[in-house]
Amino acid sequence: MGEDLLLNVYLHPPVLQMAKAGRLGFLNRMTGLLQERGWTVRIGHSGDGPRALAPARPGFALFNMERPTHDRALTFRLAYHYPYWRLERQAERWRWPIARAEFDPDRIGDGPAANFAARLRERVLPGPEPQRGDHILIPLQGHLRKRRSFQSASPVGMIRHAAMTGRPCIATLHPKEIYDDRDQQALERLQDEFPNLTVGGDTAALLRDCAFVVTQNSSVGFDGLILGKPVVLFAQSDFHHVTLNAAHLGADRAIAMAPDHQAPVQKFLDWFLRRNSLDMMAPDADERLIQAMKKGGWPV
Repeated sequence: MGEDLLLNVYLHPPVLQMAKAGRLGFLNRMTGLLQERGWTVRIGHSGDGPRALAPARPGFALFNMERPTHDRALTFRLAYHYPYWRLERQAERWRWPIARAEFDPDRIGDGPAANFAARLRERVLPGPEPQRGDHILIPLQGHLRKRRSFQSASPVGMIRHAAMTGRPCIATLHPKEIYDDRDQQALERLQDEFPNLTVGGDTAALLRDCAFVVTQNSSVGFDGLILGKPVVLFAQSDFHHVTLNAAHLGADRAIAMAPDHQAPVQKFLDWFLRRNSLDMMAPDADERLIQAMKKGGWPV
């Protein structure tokens, strides 16, 4: 079986370069655990060609934030902030076990959760105390004019629902997305229709002082929870448990409820990250990672 104890890791730059230089801690830890058990780990390029060939290769496969190509493959990604990770059979966050799990705040103590959330905020989002301003922050992702299967409205439709409130609305563009002329024209038409809508700005700064966040399922929404902001989701997500869901409540009702929405967010962050992710700084990090690999079907 020695030949089968092979892991092919498929990565894109710059993560590929980080991994080859030994600077990707999660992969370093996984590699060490597997090598102790007689595995061979090979790191190489991802892309259309390597992904097409992956199912026919011996052993197992690992992708980063990409859909696994066969039943011996898993995907890994950061659970929003270091040192928390996910190792999953599917790339879609809303299909992960954590998305389907029930969050019960009564099972988590107030004090430990508050301490965890405070330390997390200080570490990952340091700065002045967040203020509850008047504007709605709308962090955009991609495919602005298209409603996809996991969304309750297209991003353009989502902006319209928020702008119809009359509140100041600021839609910010994702730095890694490419927006074509038709996307830009759609945003311009919305600005012409709604004088209360602005497009562009510093997302991090605007998040700190916004009234609440309206998003599909952007990680900015998760950061909003860390800063104590109400969040309205227009798409399925892995962190929906303490948000207002436009699909369930209706878009206009969800947005109307947002200014006064209160949820046990500190307990949720403790549950989501510390208790239900792969915390690579936890004393039992190796055990958690081994169990995740076993759940993924790898013989470790």
